Amino acid sequence: MKFFALAAVASTFFTLAAPASAQFVKAEDAIKYRQSALFVMGQHFGRIGAMASGRAPFDAKVAADNADVVASMAKLPWAAFGPGTDKGGDTKAKSEIWTEQAKFKDANEKLVAETVKLAAAAKTGNLEAVKTAVTATAGTCKACHDAFRNK
Repeated sequence: MKFFALAAVASTFFTLAAPASAQFVKAEDAIKYRQSALFVMGQHFGRIGAMASGRAPFDAKVAADNADVVASMAKLPWAAFGPGTDKGGDTKAKSEIWTEQAKFKDANEKLVAETVKLAAAAKTGNLEAVKTAVTATAGTCKACHDAFRNK
């Protein structure tokens, strides 16, 4: 019985510990994946930003729905920055992503945390809370783009 439990735990560990880059057959696939995830996140964030800035009427349900998408999408692209994905495709990723991985991971974690706060703020239906969360989230986007994205 202990053997089977140990085997199950070991199997689970190795499955979860497998490198994320193994998901992608080619570097170009990883690049397309991360760009697609970031594009979708940006589209939904833009909708909330338009409401926060007054360019679109504020609709609490639409803001909350879009914020949920942003928070979900914010978790996805980071696995696609694996080894060998620094070149090829149409990437704007700076080499610092791979040379300053701790800083990049920190930027990723800040974005994910801010998008969770954005989703929570949007659920309140309070426009001022959404504006504050949009500003904070946009700041994490800008900081990461400034450090890790070529123009």
